Amino acid sequence: MPILEPVAQAAPVYVQGLVLGLGLIVAIGAQNAFVLRQGLRREHVGSVVLFCALADAVLIAAGVLGMAQALRNSPGLARALALGGAGFLALYGWQALRRARRPQRLEAAAGGAGLQRGAALAQAAAFTLLNPHVYLDTVLLVGSIGAQQPAALRGWFIAGAGSASALWFVALGFGARWLAPWFARPRAWQVLDGVIGATMLVLAALLLRHAAAGA
Repeated sequence: MPILEPVAQAAPVYVQGLVLGLGLIVAIGAQNAFVLRQGLRREHVGSVVLFCALADAVLIAAGVLGMAQALRNSPGLARALALGGAGFLALYGWQALRRARRPQRLEAAAGGAGLQRGAALAQAAAFTLLNPHVYLDTVLLVGSIGAQQPAALRGWFIAGAGSASALWFVALGFGARWLAPWFARPRAWQVLDGVIGATMLVLAALLLRHAAAGA
C-alpha cells in the first residue's frame, strides 16, 4: 500500500500540530475576548476570524520553516531547543493545572459603539501582533517543535497547528451566542485547563524522548 504509508506517517504529525495549537490558543486572553465580542455583536465576524486565522498560519509557517533552516546544520541547537520546548510545555501544563484549581471565566461585553471594518481589523491586528506571547508561543515554541519533524512532514505539522487556530476562531466568532454562556462558567474552564495541562505534559514528555534519541 504505497499510498497509505505516507498518510500513516503524516497523520500523527498533523494531530501533534493540531493538539499543540489548540493547547496554546484555547485560553482566556484579550484576542479571544475580542473575537467573542465581535461574534456576540455579529459585526465583521468573517473578516476578524479570517484575519486571526491567517495571521496565526503565517506566524506558524514562518516559525517552523525559519527554525528548520536554523537547525539544518546544528544538531546541538536542535537538541537544546527540544529540551527548552519540553521545559516550556511542562511549565505551561503546570500553570494550566494550577488555573484549574482557581477557575476563571471569559466574558465579552456585547454593548458599546459599533466598529467599522477597518477599525475592527486594526484591533484584531493589535491583539494578535502586539502580544509578545504570540512570538514566544507561535513562532518560537511551535516553530522549534515543528522543525524537529522530518522535512517531508513539516507541512503537515503546519497544517495541523494552523487548523487548530482556524477551528478555534471559527467556533469562537460564529458560535459566540451559543458558546458565551459556556465560557462564563468557571467550571467549564476548570475542566478545559485540566485537559490542556495533561496534554501539554504529555507533549513535553514526547519532546524529551525526541531529545534523548538525538543525543
